[in-house]
Amino acid sequence: MENSTEVSEFILLGLTDDPELQVPLFIMFAVLYLITLIGNLGIMVLILLDSRLHTPMYFFLSNLSLVDLCYSSAVTPRVMAGLLLGDKAISYNACAAQMFFFAAFATVENCLLPSMAYDRYVAVCKPLHYTTTMTTGVCASLAMGSYVLGFLFASIDTGDTFSLSFCESNVVHHFFCDIPAVMVLSCSDRHVRELVLLYAASFNICIAILVIFISYISIFITILKMHSSSGYQKALSTCASHFTAVSIFYGTVTFMYSQPSSSHSMDTDKIASVFYTMVIPMLNPLVYSLRNKEVKSALRKVVLKAKLSLG
Repeated sequence: MENSTEVSEFILLGLTDDPELQVPLFIMFAVLYLITLIGNLGIMVLILLDSRLHTPMYFFLSNLSLVDLCYSSAVTPRVMAGLLLGDKAISYNACAAQMFFFAAFATVENCLLPSMAYDRYVAVCKPLHYTTTMTTGVCASLAMGSYVLGFLFASIDTGDTFSLSFCESNVVHHFFCDIPAVMVLSCSDRHVRELVLLYAASFNICIAILVIFISYISIFITILKMHSSSGYQKALSTCASHFTAVSIFYGTVTFMYSQPSSSHSMDTDKIASVFYTMVIPMLNPLVYSLRNKEVKSALRKVVLKAKLSLG
């Protein structure tokens, strides 16, 4: 990747310059990250240990937990270090690496969410064909395709951003190296790069939302046709958690990336970014799994085994 930059490092302004807020923010982010680690690692371990959870739905959940853990880890530890040590400098290469890994795993999640919606569509609308449709090969292909697309689009976006020249300011008005926040610093013509970012983000988001929308409309129609009094409750239990996480994820991502970087309000972007870099990875284990009876049962089984082994 050729680049004509004179900048060797960037300065991340972070969330605030107020010294009195540094420690409270560090504690808050440390708690969020600890819950994210415990929640997502716990879900992966439970799914691995309990054979009853070796199904397509939990296969996708384990991948979602891995992705949440990875893209949160690409950002949160660096933010915490900046708050604790006051070190706002990040090298050119470290900034590019952070941007790449965050964009890659966020895009992977964007691909996994519609895969999970499709899995639920098959389970509810075509239950007799579920085992023959959602085979191990199909699940592996959907997951692998998500990772391939994620890393491909991240390579394109990061490459486009760091092929620009940064010969003026190196101050990033953000708490991590997000694409719009870095791109806006360029002193070269970034119009083409902005269009590439806009079209790539819009394509990814629109396709994912379309698949999710069609899947859940079909689920609702199927449940309503059952003519049972529990139909509405079943629809809500099937979709409520997914809709909550999807709304937060796609709401913030659409807000962040579906507009030119020149029109961004960086302070507003920082607030929105906290949700999808730190809050969503913490919430996903709760909204997807910990409310699930099978996961609770697996957790009790593991705790009981641990007590017996210690006793």
